[in-house]
Amino acid sequence: ILSAGVHARAQDESPPADQPQKISLEEQWGVKIESLRISAAGNLVDFRFRIIDPEKASYLVDRKNKAYMIDQSSGKVLSVPTTAKVGPLRQTVRYGLPKADRVYFILFGNPHVLKSGDKATVVIGDFRAENIVIE
Repeated sequence: ILSAGVHARAQDESPPADQPQKISLEEQWGVKIESLRISAAGNLVDFRFRIIDPEKASYLVDRKNKAYMIDQSSGKVLSVPTTAKVGPLRQTVRYGLPKADRVYFILFGNPHVLKSGDKATVVIGDFRAENIVIE
C-alpha cells in the first residue's frame, strides 16, 4: 500500500532542464516502500519496505547503517529502540543478501510525536525517503 505522498512529484511532470532527473528508490536502492503506520498505541512507527533488487537493497538491511526518522513538521528525530534481549527493533541480514520480494521492517520509537496524516522522512545511512505520509 503506497501513500500518495511518497512520490515527491507526479510521474507525468518532468524536472526543470537545469536539474538532473531524480532516480526512483526502486532504481537506486532496489526497494519499494510498502507502508508507514502508527503502531503499539502510538508508541511506535512501523516502516515496511519490499526488496526488489537484493544487491542494491543490502545496504538498507546492513546493521552498520544507522536508521532514524525525521518528523517533517517539527524536525524531531525518532530513533530505533533497542531492547536488552532482542536488540534494535529492525530487520537486518547478517550474511549474504536479503531475499527478493520479501517485506522487511524497521520500528521507530514514537513518543506520540507523529500521527496519521503527518509526513516523515526515513533515513538509513545514505538512503533517504522523503514525504512519506503516515497511514
